[in-house]
Amino acid sequence: MSESLNPQPSLPDAPPEAPAPSEAPAYVPPKWRTEPRFPDGPAPDPAGSHHERRIRSFQPRRSRVTTGQGEALKRLWGTWGLDIDGREVIDLNRLFGGLPVVLEIGFGMGEATAQMAAADPGTGILAADVHTPGQGNLLALAERGGMTNVRVANGDAIILLREMLPPASLAGLRVYFPDPWPKARHHKRRLIQPEFLDLAATRLAPGALLHCATDWEPYAEQMLEVLTAHPEFENTQADGGYAPRPDFRPLTRFEGQGLDKGHVVHDLLFTRTEPNAEPKNR
Repeated sequence: MSESLNPQPSLPDAPPEAPAPSEAPAYVPPKWRTEPRFPDGPAPDPAGSHHERRIRSFQPRRSRVTTGQGEALKRLWGTWGLDIDGREVIDLNRLFGGLPVVLEIGFGMGEATAQMAAADPGTGILAADVHTPGQGNLLALAERGGMTNVRVANGDAIILLREMLPPASLAGLRVYFPDPWPKARHHKRRLIQPEFLDLAATRLAPGALLHCATDWEPYAEQMLEVLTAHPEFENTQADGGYAPRPDFRPLTRFEGQGLDKGHVVHDLLFTRTEPNAEPKNR
């Protein structure tokens, strides 16, 4: 006979052991910060290693890059482009073949920059922006026009000025139609501030021209106020006010649209004073 005519029911299997808790997954930055759309072109975050807690005056925006702009980035970036990574000081004499160099901060799509470069081949233009389509467009315009006096810098212009340009190395600085950050709580993001002028003064040679333009009246007033108050800049206008638009600054499509809407454009032209110059009468 079997050992039991009434076998006991089998016990249920023991529940599987719960897996040991694992460490929290490492932070993975978004692809746009780590994977360049153009492997041989501008880096998506060239100075990311700086991890600066600083209010920035610009906001990177992702926009469609046309076929022509993309081809220009692939073909020309290695020759005419540079990333603002803060790793080394730029040899401007080598980069521009000894030409005097003007820094332009924020060039949009580059049409005005290309026009100024074509009109003044004896001046090098170091054009800085973070807008990839504009970078590609300016490179394409420069190639098409045979303008070898243009270089495109990708990244934060503050890092460029502070860490990558030698003292008194610039013949000029252009800031055309920067973001006005119109809301009062955003005014701290405006580029033209006393701290920015302190930095810019160290990189501009004596007599260099600082040229700003804006169609936002309150920002124009702030620009005039902080520039007038700065001891190392002097207004080129005898009356201490705004300047007429100089012939070398082209009338851009963006500016034309503003004028059509009734906007008033203000130009401000200030020169870098000589070291140890007598204080200005204000």
